[in-house]
Amino acid sequence: MEQNAKNVSPFCNEGRNVYVIEHLTGALLALLRKKPLNEISISELCEAAGVGRTSFYRNFETKEDILKRQIETLFQGWMNEWKSDSKMSIDQSIYQVFSHLEANREFYGLLHNRGLTYLLKDILLDMCGFDPKQEVVAAYSSAYVAFFLYGWIEVWLRRGMKETAAELAGYLRAATPPPSFTPRSSPAGCP
Repeated sequence: MEQNAKNVSPFCNEGRNVYVIEHLTGALLALLRKKPLNEISISELCEAAGVGRTSFYRNFETKEDILKRQIETLFQGWMNEWKSDSKMSIDQSIYQVFSHLEANREFYGLLHNRGLTYLLKDILLDMCGFDPKQEVVAAYSSAYVAFFLYGWIEVWLRRGMKETAAELAGYLRAATPPPSFTPRSSPAGCP
């Protein structure tokens, strides 16, 4: 059984850690709605969460770690299913990722508005099976898929999250480069 504040005694270490994590997460998200992450001090965060600095540092090294844990928690609900279905098509994968993002629109919109979308990269790399110790083709292939997803997520957020998950999956099926596409400039050495 997964432990959470409702089923763990608040007097055991695990119960205290769950309490601290939930309160720090809630406080950080509330503070982020008011100001950028770099303007939030650890002291201010701990005060808003009602926990001590020692509790913060027992669970996290940085404020970003709180957000990464929240992303991992949100993703974990369906990521195991996604990993277990190796025959899932790319458009089905896009649909699943964007369905998750839609369901958590407020959180991901907040990350985007505060310039924190980059925190998704590591989660996506993990989700796509990237491991730097992989054989070269596997490593670059998994990174390609992860950054492909990240690019679509970034554009979707920048466009105001207008399209639905189903629409995005459909666009992928129909996607072809527009006939008038011309790169603005090519870096040295690129065709």
